[in-house]
Amino acid sequence: MATPEPVSPNSSHQSNIIDGNLDLTVTGGRNYWTNQAFRWLVCAFATVTVIVLLSMTLIVFKQASPAIDKFGLGFLTSLEWDTGSDLFGALPYIYGTLVSSAIAILFAFPIGVAVALITSENFLPLSLRTGFAFVVELIAAIPSVIVGLWGVFVFIPVLEPLQKWLAATFGFIPLFNTPDPAGFNMLTAAIILAIMILPTLAAISRDVLLAVPKELRSASMALGATRWETIFRVLIPTALSGVISATMLALGRALGETMAVTMVIGNSSQIDASLLAPAYTIPSVLANEFAEAASALHTGALTYLALVLFALTLLVNIAANLLVQWLGVKTK
Repeated sequence: MATPEPVSPNSSHQSNIIDGNLDLTVTGGRNYWTNQAFRWLVCAFATVTVIVLLSMTLIVFKQASPAIDKFGLGFLTSLEWDTGSDLFGALPYIYGTLVSSAIAILFAFPIGVAVALITSENFLPLSLRTGFAFVVELIAAIPSVIVGLWGVFVFIPVLEPLQKWLAATFGFIPLFNTPDPAGFNMLTAAIILAIMILPTLAAISRDVLLAVPKELRSASMALGATRWETIFRVLIPTALSGVISATMLALGRALGETMAVTMVIGNSSQIDASLLAPAYTIPSVLANEFAEAASALHTGALTYLALVLFALTLLVNIAANLLVQWLGVKTK
């Protein structure tokens, strides 16, 4: 085995022998200081990010303190929202936010994964795959209010007859137990949310599938597996952690979506098991009431809702990281 050439003492790249191994760490010269400056710059940016996040949390918490002091944790389980009597409860809005986002993920996940497979595998010519991926990603560039207007003037008139049929045919099921639904309801909002989060889920899942080594595809098919067996037994399990990360990112956007949901959900602060009944979400009530908040307690209650939404989003991201780590350990 060839031994490394000795490094001149005058060289800016000095090395040491540590535990029998050659340490090639740069300890002087222009490259060293360039690397150090880049490291300090990255650390500074990371520190600023943490400071901004903490400052936002402290400001929101301070503004919410009147409601926190008066209602405490009971705010999270109360159903009342009476601005005239200064009685506020968050449960209807938490329910609407979680349920609409969960239904949106149920709709968007299979479609997003299917789009990712179609645009990453050789089911279509390359030009069609590229164009299809571009059109799907283009949805993410459409402003939320435009999607909301499309939902009001186009989507709801199309969906309303189907919802009336569901209520008439399956009204005995609590999920559809709303007589004569008007179209502005939880189901409509969930479908609109699914359309809005689809580009995030599909684009990231596509990138993850494209990153799977081609050798795995070739090896699987060389062993006699069909294309579908290769997809479901090799590709998707290999890319599962990335697909889960994409799903959680999409869920985070669904939790915070405001204008489109506000325009189609019906904005009713009543909890109803039926998906055809109007509902309300935390971002929607913030958008509708914050500018008209008449009292300090009303403003505090709305800010308390914002703090709850922040906590929900944070929990989703923590759960995503833990799930991805668990899947990573499991697949090793």
